[in-house]
Amino acid sequence: MAWADIVTFVFIASLLVISPGPNGVLIAKTVPTSGRVAGLANVAGFVTAFYLHGALSILGISLILVQSAMAFAVVKYLGAAYLCWIGAKALYTAIKTTATNRSTQHRTQRLPARNAPCCLPISRAF
Repeated sequence: MAWADIVTFVFIASLLVISPGPNGVLIAKTVPTSGRVAGLANVAGFVTAFYLHGALSILGISLILVQSAMAFAVVKYLGAAYLCWIGAKALYTAIKTTATNRSTQHRTQRLPARNAPCCLPISRAF
């Protein structure tokens, strides 16, 4: 591998590492609106999800999902159904609440990293 390729890879990887993802955005939104304790709860949820994904990867679950199209499809459709459920609950809550108390009724998903069905196969790629 040429030095130019290595330098390019290190540069792009560094940009990916320092760029804020959905977890960072959620923390940046939660701390000012709900306080430090809620932000720390988000961080604890992210860390738990990352360790869970790591444990599943070590146990070979992600390899099974990558190798078995049927198992991956089951996980994918279960994840899609879960996201539809969250969306339906959010729509129901939005319709049910009035404009005056909409901000107090809003609920934030605590573990976006855990709920993404694509994380296991992607984590096997790296």
